[in-house]
Amino acid sequence: MKRREMTMGIHDGHRQRLRERFRQEGLEGFAPHEVLELILIYARARGDVNPLAHELLDTFGSLKGVLEATPSQLMTVPGVGEETATLLGLMVPVFRRYEQCLVDEKLWMGNINEALKYCQALLKGYRVECFHVLCLDTQGKLLGQRKIAQGTLGEVHAYPRMVAETALNYNAHSVILCHNHPSGDPEPSREDISVTIKMQKLLEGMGMVLLDHVIVGSNEAYSMLQHGLLSNRE
Repeated sequence: MKRREMTMGIHDGHRQRLRERFRQEGLEGFAPHEVLELILIYARARGDVNPLAHELLDTFGSLKGVLEATPSQLMTVPGVGEETATLLGLMVPVFRRYEQCLVDEKLWMGNINEALKYCQALLKGYRVECFHVLCLDTQGKLLGQRKIAQGTLGEVHAYPRMVAETALNYNAHSVILCHNHPSGDPEPSREDISVTIKMQKLLEGMGMVLLDHVIVGSNEAYSMLQHGLLSNRE
C-alpha cells in the first residue's frame, strides 16, 4: 500500500510540474510527448501517462498525426478510452473554430484574399475532402456557411440540390464554393472544374452569382476566379 501511494505521489508530482511549467513558459520548450502528457493528465485522473504519450506518437507518427486522428482511430491504441479519445479529438476542431473567429467574417465581393483566408481557416486540419457553401448578401457580407458533403481521402460528391437548398435557405445573393484536397495540392482536377461550371449554371438559373470556387491545400488555397477558370457574370 505504501509503495502504491509513493508511486502515485511521484506521478502526481510530475503532473503538477507539467502544469506549472506550462503556466510559466507556455508550450515553447515542450517536446511532442510532453504536450501529449499535458493533455492526457486531464483525461486520466491517476497514473503515468508518459508511456501512452509515446505509444500514440509511435502509432500516428507525429503530434500532428495524433491530433488529427479521429476518436475511433485513437481508440484502437491500447489504453485510450472514450474520454481520452474525445479530449484529443477536440483539439483540432477547437483550434479551427478559434481561427475562424480570428477571420473577419465580412467577405466582400472581389476581395479574393479575404475569401481565401476564410476558407483556409474553415478547412484546416481535415483529413478527408469536405465541401462547403458560403452564402453572401448583396453587400458581399457572409450570411452563413454549411458543409454539404464529406468524403473519403481524395473523393467528395457535391450535390447540386444541396447547394441550391443552402443558397435558398440563406436567401443568398451570391455564393462561394470551397473544398479541400487532403493530398496537399490545391490544383483543381478536371472534375472540380466540371462541377464548378455546373454549379455556376445552376445558380445563374436561380438568379444568383457564383463568385468563386476555392480549393484548400496544405499550405495555400487556389481561387478559380483568380486563375481565370470562372467568369464572374454579375
